[in-house]
Amino acid sequence: MPDESKSEDRVAPDGQAFETTPPGATKPKRRIRPIFIFAILVLIGGVYFAVYEVHKRLAFVFEEDARIHADLVTVSSRVAGWITEMPAAEGEHVDEGTVLVQIDDRESRILLSELEAQASAARAERARLAAERNLIASQIDSRLQSEQARVAAAEVVVSSLRPQLELAERELNRAKKLFEDKVASRRQLDQAEQQHQQIDREYRIAVAELQSARARIAEVEADRARLDVLDGDVLVLEQREAEIRARIERQRLDISDRTIKSPLNGIIDKTFVDVGEYVTPGQRLLLTHNQDKVWVEANVKETVIRKLKAGQPVDIHIDAYPDDPFSGKVSIIGSAATSQFALLPTPNPSGNFTKITQRLPIRITIDNPDPRLRPGMMVVVKIAIQE
Repeated sequence: MPDESKSEDRVAPDGQAFETTPPGATKPKRRIRPIFIFAILVLIGGVYFAVYEVHKRLAFVFEEDARIHADLVTVSSRVAGWITEMPAAEGEHVDEGTVLVQIDDRESRILLSELEAQASAARAERARLAAERNLIASQIDSRLQSEQARVAAAEVVVSSLRPQLELAERELNRAKKLFEDKVASRRQLDQAEQQHQQIDREYRIAVAELQSARARIAEVEADRARLDVLDGDVLVLEQREAEIRARIERQRLDISDRTIKSPLNGIIDKTFVDVGEYVTPGQRLLLTHNQDKVWVEANVKETVIRKLKAGQPVDIHIDAYPDDPFSGKVSIIGSAATSQFALLPTPNPSGNFTKITQRLPIRITIDNPDPRLRPGMMVVVKIAIQE
């Protein structure tokens, strides 16, 4: 009997033999080649990546040219002088009011002492003139009262002599008439004339004394003009003293400006001078910024600006810290393209025109600011579009 375990050889029509499956045996399965599996995986991955990219382009706005920004404060000097101390160094964190630079203030303090001495002299002179004015005023008041008393006394004498003079005139006239009528003697007439002359002389003396007393009152009143002169001198000294006080305040401000303090809580980014250098007014000394007040600024294309508005969430990727997630929100959208802020204009006199997509700046606030974020760091932002 033939062996059943062996396969039968059959002859093909063209005379060639081929192997046949023995009866009762299972036909082996065909194996899928690895290259076909790899191609299918690549195809699936490509489709997924394409769908993902389309979704990202429709749902987000990307910008790779973004940077960290902060208010870099340039600390300058308002005065000229030699730098004697610089307590703070680059990279050091300082609090508001910390002394950053000390400028030599010896000459300023000497000038301040001189001005204070001038102010003291002006105050002393003003006090002297005020005392002299009060003395003269009291003297004038005393003299005025004395002369007024004399005037009053002279007026009493004049008022008392006036009726006596009138009586003597009547007696004289009566004596003359009686003498003419041969009734009175010559002696009686002479007595009446003598009496009249005596009373008239006393009356005239009293009137002169009254006029003299009134003239002296006028002189005393004229002396009050000296008080006005002294008041003017006191006013001049007050103005001079006020001027000196203003100069003192300016000198104190100069001394204060020679101690330059930090205007904010922040970190010193750069120093431009060293101890021993001579600085001039307006010269910048160092740069500083507040680490808690940083933001991201990006320049986006004008073709996508319509998709943005304030408040949209933003994913922030810092190149320096790729593993640390940051987030923020759009806070400000620029109102002019960046080309409008160029220092040099770009006219087109030839008429040739090449259209270039402009960019507008946007500001993004950071929800979780980190002291490690420094101005100028490169950032990639992904802005979620809110339809």
